[in-house]
Amino acid sequence: MLREVKEKVFLLGIAALTVLTVLPLFHIIYSIAAMGMPVLMKGGLEFLTGTLAAPGEGLGGIGPAILGTFILTFLASLIGLPVAVMTGVYAAEYPESLLGRMTRTLLTIMMEFPTILVGLFVMQVVVIPMGSYSAIAGALALAIVMMPYVAVYTEEAFRNIPFTYREAAFSLGLSRFKVVFRVLAGMARKGVVTGMLIGMAKVAGETAPLLFTAGGSSRIYSAGLEKPVGAVPLLIYNLVQQPYENYHEIAWGAAFVLLLIFLAIFLPLRLSLKEVKL
Repeated sequence: MLREVKEKVFLLGIAALTVLTVLPLFHIIYSIAAMGMPVLMKGGLEFLTGTLAAPGEGLGGIGPAILGTFILTFLASLIGLPVAVMTGVYAAEYPESLLGRMTRTLLTIMMEFPTILVGLFVMQVVVIPMGSYSAIAGALALAIVMMPYVAVYTEEAFRNIPFTYREAAFSLGLSRFKVVFRVLAGMARKGVVTGMLIGMAKVAGETAPLLFTAGGSSRIYSAGLEKPVGAVPLLIYNLVQQPYENYHEIAWGAAFVLLLIFLAIFLPLRLSLKEVKL
């Protein structure tokens, strides 16, 4: 009897802690939706395609920032994803090598590294020599932020595959390359894609690295990859510091749009992936 009571108390405690853990997330989503959805409905299509209004003169739109976010995320993924996946595969396949151990340690450090310092680094090596903020600099900074997340998830996905599958593949005479990319990659794809999506979501909402690299552009669309470019999180950061009521309203609407972008990319792909039974 006492054991049953202890078990029920334990389960109730776990349930309560779970609710307390996810409650802030749902509160954030609710707050953004409650404050941002009316702004989006009020602005309509112009809010998604137009340019920022003058202080105190309505809403205008956040079109340049939306386009800039997609450009930066796409370029960062183009730069960072191949490197991150190959790094994760190497760390998983050669865990006992000196380079493999150093890679895992470095990835752990990079995941906790202040992203604003990444922006300062890219500013020093790209922005200052170019003499201008640019989409290239912003994408490079975001790629550096993205890579450790993707690499760690890739490593974990490959390491969780039982070693017997590797042995079976090697017994057929396959090379290590074919074993990794033709046998194991299919089993690990869910974890790898999850890491990619988390990395993309991470950089899509980043602000600090872009302060020193992208520059921001809220009233003109992108003029080229070597020119300053806008981004939704950067626009939100700038608007909330202004004393104008319409800019605060636009910031809430932009936050809601950013949430929709994240959910539209992450949820369908995540739910469509079938788990591989090992």
